[in-house]
Amino acid sequence: MTHDEITPRFHPEITPSLEELEAQERRLVFGRFTYEDAWALGSLLTELARERQAPVAIDIHRAGQQLFHAALPGSTPDNDAWIARKRRVVERYGSASYLVGARFRAKGTTFEDSSRLDPGTYAAHGGSFPITVEGVGVIGAVTVSGLPQLQDHRLVVEALEAYLDKA
Repeated sequence: MTHDEITPRFHPEITPSLEELEAQERRLVFGRFTYEDAWALGSLLTELARERQAPVAIDIHRAGQQLFHAALPGSTPDNDAWIARKRRVVERYGSASYLVGARFRAKGTTFEDSSRLDPGTYAAHGGSFPITVEGVGVIGAVTVSGLPQLQDHRLVVEALEAYLDKA
């Protein structure tokens, strides 16, 4: 491991503001989202995670159909359960799971205490990001589970930025 790979683990991460999280959602929008896009985005996420030896599971859903799934070494069946719970938050709120949780925290409460939703079914923890198509809206979600929630969120955002920059 290089020094840069080790250093972030020992320094607290700066929590992004609501404005920054909302700007990510406005910026990371597709012109269209096909099966090929799901495969390419999922493959990119898998490669980023493998390079970092991240013990994650990766999932891409569109309109209720799983289009991509990968489970990397170190991931567990619990990661798939977390993926489903985080994805349901995106599907219900139309926003990133991390942003939904941050909005509750900004109001001085938590998702678990105030959403009135079953925490066994929904988790407003980072790692699931809406797949938004311009002129259509949210059609699905790309989700990562296995790292601390902010790192899950950032991995998804990094992959979306890289993929959309090439499109």
